[in-house]
Amino acid sequence: MITTLDKQTALVVIDLQGGIVKLNMHRPGMEIVERSAGLVSAFRKAGLPIFIVNVVPFDAPSHTVRTQMPGMPKDPVASKQLHDQMEAGGWFAIVPELGARAEDVYITKRTWNAFCDTPLDSELKRLGVTQLVLCGIATSIGVEGTARAAFERGYNLAFAEDAMTDAVASAHDNSINVIFPRMGEVDSTDAIIAQLEKR
Repeated sequence: MITTLDKQTALVVIDLQGGIVKLNMHRPGMEIVERSAGLVSAFRKAGLPIFIVNVVPFDAPSHTVRTQMPGMPKDPVASKQLHDQMEAGGWFAIVPELGARAEDVYITKRTWNAFCDTPLDSELKRLGVTQLVLCGIATSIGVEGTARAAFERGYNLAFAEDAMTDAVASAHDNSINVIFPRMGEVDSTDAIIAQLEKR
């Protein structure tokens, strides 16, 4: 349950891009976009910073490791071909329904964690941000990966539970009920917006 928001709180929206919102999730991707758009609008009205994160999952060191489940192609030629196909299909582009604007801060990551090899931390510090509100897809991957890094860096965290989803319902539930309460406060988009309006 959300108790307060810091004076300088930023919204961080994870991976609401063309290819990801169309994936089969336990809550539909466009439902998450709609709720996240409500947060974007509320943060904009409050004059607080909005960070729009997308993932272009190529060329990270983690993509070369052995995994039990299939991942990105390890062959450079196949990797480039897949990248070009995804780019041509709009897979990396932030969906317009989110309501992102040019003045928002855009971060492109290559891994689950939006802090890894990106300017996210330095940009947050430049703006004096002490708290993040997180939303997006997928709960147990991009959102949790970013949240863990933020927690390690000492940011207060709030999680908009109904503005995130996952391909695996049990993974979403584990993040929401087990992991996130150990790092911050979990509540609905409406409750977070109400806190913004009280400021």
